[in-house]
Amino acid sequence: MSLRTRAPAPETATPETGHAGLPLARGASFRWRGPAAAASFLVLLVGGWHGMALAMDSVLVPGVDQIGAEVLRLVSDPGFYTDLGVTFQRVALGFALAFAVAVFVGIAMGRSPLARRFFEPAVLIGLTVPGLVWALLCVIWFGVALINPVMAVALSSAPALTLSIYQGTRATDAQLLEMAHVYRFSTRDRLRYLWLPSLAPALFGGARLGLSLAWKVIVLVEIFGMSSGVGAAINGEFAAQNVAGVLAWTVLFAVVMAVLEYGLLQGLENRAGRWRKVAAV
Repeated sequence: MSLRTRAPAPETATPETGHAGLPLARGASFRWRGPAAAASFLVLLVGGWHGMALAMDSVLVPGVDQIGAEVLRLVSDPGFYTDLGVTFQRVALGFALAFAVAVFVGIAMGRSPLARRFFEPAVLIGLTVPGLVWALLCVIWFGVALINPVMAVALSSAPALTLSIYQGTRATDAQLLEMAHVYRFSTRDRLRYLWLPSLAPALFGGARLGLSLAWKVIVLVEIFGMSSGVGAAINGEFAAQNVAGVLAWTVLFAVVMAVLEYGLLQGLENRAGRWRKVAAV
């Protein structure tokens, strides 16, 4: 009795598999579908707003063409970049202060029950106090000095950052902590090689939330107590009853946040998480 050997049938490519039956990377498909979905949302948003403006026919709801004209006016004015730079500097200083405090307090709360009980009321109070209150208090306490917006941003951003880092610390692998203890890592090495890499998702998640809060608070501070910056410029448009100008600043503000998210934060997050992909291979 002879045994017949059959050659394996050639594997064909399908929508789910590439050549040789290898699965296609889902990221390749997402690179095309993700921007298309975002563009679809923006088109619907702009179209819906313009339709509402045409239906209401009110100076309080300007059309997309009017807002676009104001956007072009602002970006062609050198004062726009001056105000944006001033605001960005204040946000950067306040966020850097909040980040440094949050890393220290968040890790301490995650590692020590005593530290958690000590700092927990401060975090809860910070999370519940509205950003408007911090803005008003800092204007009253510090006047028009640089410390005013810096402290307002730090006070509004630090609690959310601290909570995110605390939760990330609690989720750190206990085996990694035991290894660091066995090999007697120094405090600096533990921070550099253990805590910061393992806390990267919590750090970036907290950074996104903290930056969003910082931008909101800095505008309030500049509206109430500063003569320069984006908030002061928006206040000027409001005083002139230029609704299209206020919305134009809002659009440009959103563009700046999008540039920070897609141009900076996501790139840094992917770079910080490369070791996870290598470890998973």
